[in-house]
Amino acid sequence: MSSSHLAGARADARVPLSRSHAAPRPALRSALPLTALVDVAVTVLMLVAVISIFALSSAMLTNWKIHYLTNGGGFYEKLHPATYAVFLASFLLLVRNGDPFGEINRTLSQSRLVLVYLFCWICLLVQMFVLERPFTIIIDTFLLPVVLCLVIWRLSAAQKRWLVWALHAAILLNVMLGYYEYFSGHRLIPLTLGSVVVLGEWRASAFLGHPLTASGVVAAYVLALVLRPALCPPLAVRLPLITLSLGSLMAFGGRTALMTVLAILTCLALVEAFKLLRGKRTSLPVAIMALCLLFVFAAGIFAALNLGIFDKMLLRFSSDKGSTLARYATFNLLLHFDWQELLLGPNPVRVNALQSQLGLNYGIENFWVSCIVQFGVIHTALLTIGLVCFFVEIMKRSSMAAWAIVLLILLIAASSVSFSSKNIQLAQFIVFITLLFPAGPRRGADNRMPA
Repeated sequence: MSSSHLAGARADARVPLSRSHAAPRPALRSALPLTALVDVAVTVLMLVAVISIFALSSAMLTNWKIHYLTNGGGFYEKLHPATYAVFLASFLLLVRNGDPFGEINRTLSQSRLVLVYLFCWICLLVQMFVLERPFTIIIDTFLLPVVLCLVIWRLSAAQKRWLVWALHAAILLNVMLGYYEYFSGHRLIPLTLGSVVVLGEWRASAFLGHPLTASGVVAAYVLALVLRPALCPPLAVRLPLITLSLGSLMAFGGRTALMTVLAILTCLALVEAFKLLRGKRTSLPVAIMALCLLFVFAAGIFAALNLGIFDKMLLRFSSDKGSTLARYATFNLLLHFDWQELLLGPNPVRVNALQSQLGLNYGIENFWVSCIVQFGVIHTALLTIGLVCFFVEIMKRSSMAAWAIVLLILLIAASSVSFSSKNIQLAQFIVFITLLFPAGPRRGADNRMPA
């Protein structure tokens, strides 16, 4: 055989081999961009969800003539925009790899206590249908937080980093608007309770809809900045942010949130002082800076008191406009129902009449009492068990510092309407814990915090 025929044979032998290697490349190239597009879409939807959770309140939706809390309107108006974004992002994550049922199995098998919560939620949903009561309240209030968690847990560190920055921007925007509303006396969004516009209220609410909601959110942000320095490593930036946010609690007027934050900060300061007395070493520049900041902080407090900047907030501690009496009336409300009504929940018409008679037009300022009045003792117990399991699952994936947010949630739930009514306040706290308080990196794994 000649050399030319031998070269041709070798060339022909190489052609099938090269084609066999090149055949799967178009499929690989088509699959990678599709997965990347899904990831981008999920990130965008979650950015929309985080921003809307902290910027689109029920008061703003009502001001835009959207029947979110008011009577009338279509079913699509009864769900918060964040709910649509989170549920769509969850759907995209399920179909991302072409195996939605397998993805559901993998997700729930890694979060088994969430199944207990979902079972309790389904029982509550069945009760809503059987008693022919509006069920959209339990979608935004109790279903949105768990779906939000499941989505955030499936995101990559890069995706979470975008959400953390969006969270910082949304909170700081509300803080600055809170100062503007407090000092100018002009409210950007009218404060409403349902369809009723509340007049004569000095407390700021910004884009968060209600002063107590705003106070809880900002209080959680202050605790996050204090307990998680990795969120803002430069001390020269973190300290002004903490001071700015802590001062805004006086403008938002939430006593429970303010006292909880001050109590936790005092405990941390006492623990640090005790460590120093036990011989903990610290550098001289840090000690000098701490003393200077302490004197500056004390001088700022005295200046604010002398100027009367926060007199309105201080008056709330001496004259709460009947808030304490309303809490006594809240527990007295339960005495007006028989045991059958307490077990399964009384008639909503009768509840509204009794609330008006007892002066509880602004709501029942206790989560568990309000749930008993709405859902009954049985489903309140089920819901409490489900929430405990849900938070245990969350804390397994969070740092120890997140317990401060859980304490804040418990105090707010026990002293205000909180998430016993139709709102997204529980989802707001869940965003804080899952994004700002992740668990530390495990050995052999790269789970660095997206700060």
